[in-house]
Amino acid sequence: MKIVYVVESLVLRGGVERILSEKANYLADKCGYDVHIVVCTQHPDQPNAFDLSATIKQTYLCIPLYLQYRYKYPMRIWIKKQINNTLCKTLTKCIQSLNPDILIGMGHFKANMICNINCRAKKIIECHEARFFTQSGMANHQNTISKLFTRFYRTIYFRAIERKADAVVTLTEGDKLLWNKAKRIEVIPNFSNMQVSQISSCHSKRIIAVGRLSWEKGYDRLIDIWELVSTKYPEWQLDIFGEGELKNYLNHKIARKHLKNITIHPTTNNISSELSKSSICVMTSYYEGFALVLLEALKHGVPCIAYDCPFGPASIIQDNQCGYLIDNDNINLFAKKLCKLLKEENTRKEFSIGSIKRAKDFDIDTIMEKWIKLFNNL
Repeated sequence: MKIVYVVESLVLRGGVERILSEKANYLADKCGYDVHIVVCTQHPDQPNAFDLSATIKQTYLCIPLYLQYRYKYPMRIWIKKQINNTLCKTLTKCIQSLNPDILIGMGHFKANMICNINCRAKKIIECHEARFFTQSGMANHQNTISKLFTRFYRTIYFRAIERKADAVVTLTEGDKLLWNKAKRIEVIPNFSNMQVSQISSCHSKRIIAVGRLSWEKGYDRLIDIWELVSTKYPEWQLDIFGEGELKNYLNHKIARKHLKNITIHPTTNNISSELSKSSICVMTSYYEGFALVLLEALKHGVPCIAYDCPFGPASIIQDNQCGYLIDNDNINLFAKKLCKLLKEENTRKEFSIGSIKRAKDFDIDTIMEKWIKLFNNL
């Protein structure tokens, strides 16, 4: 079976890039499938963030999508249209040449374009964020023209997927409900193939948060929570690992509040080591596709506390068994539950046992079996 994935690039160390790399490696090496990855904006001299099997073929389209942002509206719309036309022609020619059995669009990137490609392949769109936030531009402060364009584009975007995708795959049951007009909807969660060298003892006085420093991750809310917690437990440290456009803003907010024992670190290639040295993992996102970092924390026996945002955390955290799910935006309750775990080491250790047990539900073989079944059915 020949499977082709289409993705913007594999340069960033993000959740989509990681899960695609591991999934493609599994299908190529363990299942013997002919796997090909088409990267639309990446150049050959830009290394992948995660290793790929030597048997996987990678095609670089090198389309400069970023050029549109050099122009202001309304010129930007015209430039964007020209670049998209080039991408559409180039991608269509590439896919028709590869002639796959299965064509998969990763995340929201050009999913409508992928669905409109004229080819024999069965088309699957993987949703890696909640539909409500897909292509919404909510992370940006948009002007009126941009908002109108976004609204119009989303309508066309979703209509193409619902009418022409052979299957839409969501990560959670909650997101599945929003795709009721699609031809076929499947729920297949992500897995974590991270190798765990050491389980957390849950004894260290350290809290960890991991993710890019962007609006949707809600680090502004985490800082507000830490303001309530840190004065009561000054011996505890909160370490945030990530890079992004909000780094300066977040550091400024920390300094303005005169908060101590909170540090923003660059991304690390050994997050497993950092998780094993932590006793609690926190997540304050406004929305999540799946929240892979929570699963990785559970594998290390690290209890998790997260807002019950759309839709990822609730599909991973079993409340009061491996951590706490907090009503979205209830800062006081989040702080209260965090203080409870800081105070009660026995509870942390009980949740640690529950965390390891829960993580086994997302074993790679179990999840990939669902993908293989879908491919064969299509």
